[in-house]
Amino acid sequence: MYGVGGGGGGFNAPSTASGRRRNKGEDDDDDDDEEEESGEGRVLEAWERAYADDRSWEALQEDESGLLRPIDTKTLVHAQYRRRLLLRSAASASARIQKGLIRYLYIVIDLSRAASEMDYRPSRMAVVAKHAEAFIREFFDQNPLSHVGIVTIKDGISHRLTEIGGSPESQIKALMGKLECSGDPSLQNALELVHGYLDQVPSYGHKEVLILYSALNTCDPGDIMETIGKCKKSKIRCSVIGLSAEIFICKHLCEETGGSYTVALDESHFKELLLEHAPPPPAIAEYAAANLIKMGFPQRGAEDLISICSCHKKIKSGAEGYICPRCKVNVCELPTECRTCGLTLVSSPHLARSYHHLFPVQPFDEVSSMYSNKLGQKGGQKCYGCQQSFINPDSQSSLHVRCPKCNQHFCLDCDIYIHESLHNCPGCESRRSSS
Repeated sequence: MYGVGGGGGGFNAPSTASGRRRNKGEDDDDDDDEEEESGEGRVLEAWERAYADDRSWEALQEDESGLLRPIDTKTLVHAQYRRRLLLRSAASASARIQKGLIRYLYIVIDLSRAASEMDYRPSRMAVVAKHAEAFIREFFDQNPLSHVGIVTIKDGISHRLTEIGGSPESQIKALMGKLECSGDPSLQNALELVHGYLDQVPSYGHKEVLILYSALNTCDPGDIMETIGKCKKSKIRCSVIGLSAEIFICKHLCEETGGSYTVALDESHFKELLLEHAPPPPAIAEYAAANLIKMGFPQRGAEDLISICSCHKKIKSGAEGYICPRCKVNVCELPTECRTCGLTLVSSPHLARSYHHLFPVQPFDEVSSMYSNKLGQKGGQKCYGCQQSFINPDSQSSLHVRCPKCNQHFCLDCDIYIHESLHNCPGCESRRSSS
């Protein structure tokens, strides 16, 4: 605690770490340079305050000789990625799993006063918005035939920020323009709102809700258990990522609807948990039914064709949109559903990009340095993808991976790129084309 001196207007502070005290009669000319207290009650020095928020010491680790070295973030990111990859491949290998390639996902974002807490820097709301933007882009990259909508909850009510659609840019633009926190959240109102919209989704669509929840309570107008039962009956898979602590009602919601409930420890953990929802999840057994879906492949309209867009009701030229092959109306973007005839409109690249989820690339095997040195004369010293050398300046081989089918070696960056973006092994593809 700070104390104010008697008649001299002095400003007395407790002793610092070096045992120094201010004189009682000394004037404090700059009020902006007030001392800050640490968690232990002592006053932080100026140099400590500069690093207190950054926590830069957490980026250091002690090596075998006792020296402090910066953490190898590249190896750490690759280890987290391989852990997720091996978990997915183990689940796929245990049984033949059907996945939903056409997903209808609502992202529910908690914008109550709890989202303004600053345990995440600069605030929970800012962290959620930043990583939600990255998630939306990654979601459409991995699920080109799917649709996303955004719902916010604050002041005890829920609001549909965007209609469910297939354009990442429109979703992100709407989200970034409505970042204001106030009031309490209502989980029941959010579930009732998304249930009303997802209940109209066709039977072949997989209905999902992802809730990014910051609060430790929910202010509901009725019995939330009935709402959870309605979501379960409508086959809506609800998942929750918490930013504070585990809550019973969120855990119960996820258990009843077949979703997942996780709690983030920090910002990097939150990002990892969020991106785990980008690949299509396994379809629930009793809900997985094979359906034939009628689709249309629209083409660009002629440049001299003027028509009214069915999405925004605006006059546009044919080159600015696509023409539905059934009813000949103009639509702005793909994939979408024609608002006139109800036909699902996609392009052939969308189908091709969805194909890799059915036949994913096998996880590569890690190669030890001893094994790599034995392969020095057999082409194992360079990455087959980017031709980067595996040999360090100290003549030791760095960690890399090997494809179990073609036995080609790849660096860590190429390993992530092949499994997350390319979805084809260059070594296997080159052998197939040469044969």
